[in-house]
Amino acid sequence: MRIVLDACVLYPTIMREVLLGAASEGAFTPLWSARVLEEWRRAAAKHGEALAQISGVEIALLRANWPKAEIPESISDDLWLPDENDIHVLATAIAGSADAIITVNTKDFPTRILSNHGILRLNPDQFLVEFAQENPTAMHRVGQKTKQAAETHSGEAKDIRKLLKRTGLPRLGKLLST
Repeated sequence: MRIVLDACVLYPTIMREVLLGAASEGAFTPLWSARVLEEWRRAAAKHGEALAQISGVEIALLRANWPKAEIPESISDDLWLPDENDIHVLATAIAGSADAIITVNTKDFPTRILSNHGILRLNPDQFLVEFAQENPTAMHRVGQKTKQAAETHSGEAKDIRKLLKRTGLPRLGKLLST
């Protein structure tokens, strides 16, 4: 399955790490555009110059680790979404022959419009829970790796359930904590 990751799931870091960890485990093939990555960088910059610089490094690493994921932007004049600033995400999905877009912005990506293009809208928590139910060992590996990275970064022990809940993945956190 080919899936475009919206900027809102690439930033925050934990959600991105879990989604890309699942992609590494074979859950899907991730896709994005340069504009999606730039939206991520701008979102990080709102929290300070240091985060903008860190996101620049993270984006460079993302491009290096997933060299085939970036889809050249090609926007058609006949595309429409409620928020015109999100049309580029739909255009990326179409250009990349994506099956779906993972986003938390449900109102900006109406399923009736996406279905006209043969594209699904997926909620990250629901998608990851379904993958975890089908591939529990793989998803537990992803959860442990993400938890360890968060602990290393913060210098504190982390509870996987709380960590994922704070990131917007409450159902996955509950599943991985059992």
